[in-house]
Amino acid sequence: MRSLPLICHCRSGPRILHVFPAAIAASLLAASPVFAQAETEPEAKPASTIDVAPSRSADEDIAERIASIFGQIEALAEVTVDVREGVVLLSGAAANDAAAERAVGLASRIDGVVTVDDGIERTLDVKGNVAPMLEQLSASVERWVRALPLVGLALLVFGVVAYLGHRLAGWDSLWRRVSPNPFLAELVSQAVRVVGVVFGLVIALNLVGATALMATILGGAGVAGLAIGFAVRDTMENYISSIMLSLRQPFRANDHVVIDDHEGKVVRLTSRATVLMTLDGNHLRIPNSTVYKSVILNYTTNPERRFEFELGVDADDDPVEAMKVALDAVADLPFTLGDPGPRTLIGAVGDSNIIIRIMAWIDQRDSDFFKARSLAIRAAKSALESEGFSLPEPIYRLRLD
Repeated sequence: MRSLPLICHCRSGPRILHVFPAAIAASLLAASPVFAQAETEPEAKPASTIDVAPSRSADEDIAERIASIFGQIEALAEVTVDVREGVVLLSGAAANDAAAERAVGLASRIDGVVTVDDGIERTLDVKGNVAPMLEQLSASVERWVRALPLVGLALLVFGVVAYLGHRLAGWDSLWRRVSPNPFLAELVSQAVRVVGVVFGLVIALNLVGATALMATILGGAGVAGLAIGFAVRDTMENYISSIMLSLRQPFRANDHVVIDDHEGKVVRLTSRATVLMTLDGNHLRIPNSTVYKSVILNYTTNPERRFEFELGVDADDDPVEAMKVALDAVADLPFTLGDPGPRTLIGAVGDSNIIIRIMAWIDQRDSDFFKARSLAIRAAKSALESEGFSLPEPIYRLRLD
């Protein structure tokens, strides 16, 4: 290591001194206040320490304090305590593990205790285990007996609120005024009934001070509702579809509809299915989810409905005159509407006849569709035959070579 030249002015004249850099650095660090403070600062002790020489009176005080606490607890009356150098030695007998662990926990909380040695014997005797349970059961029964008037009042309030909700839900005329749709009215009434029951239950639980139980019930209901929602996904889909059908109202009760390939009159709309009375008199239940996604043909929404039928006249007859005769016969019927009036046209020309198509309108509120159509066919046929028109049967020509 090279030395650094340093000039020193003395009485005898300037002199050159050689000083090593390490020595200079050591001198500067020693003169620094930070270094001096760090050098004089004592070492920090660990966060958790044990006294070097605890006094014997402290051990006696700890033992006396623990023994006095155990003396107040019947289950720990036979547990003995010995303290040496801050270490608590527990011995004696306890009825079960719960009592022994309780003793260890209580001793650990005393100030000045270093550790606790569990030497308690678990006797597992019948008296020590059954007696506390019977005492606890007796205390619970006594507490419930004292709370019977309050519980009775809570049950009374719950019954009154639930009954009022039930009566309000059964007020059909009110809900029909609120919602003209019968199904929506029924849905609202059911919702009012459920709200009445829930409201009465909340008041009853608040009266008996079981708010924690109420929170537990609500939390469990939420979790159960989520699980049930996944389990009954189809049912929920049908229920939501029923609400959407009630809002859009593509049909009403007793409407004549065709849903996909199913035809009939609507009997009712439930939360799960749409019930139809088929033309054969059978009940048909279609899931609401299917109904909501299907093509729906409603014959009843417009009371005016058209029927049509075909008749064939001889190919040698005048089709225009036949059309006029059939038109007059259908127009003279009492149930046929004048606006829009009946119409006729030539539908097709066959090998041996001419097909005439007759169309007319009726009001379904006054006339049955199928009966009106049947009477119109009979009237047109009779009029054509009375005017000399023949309704030939199909004629086939056979050629033999």
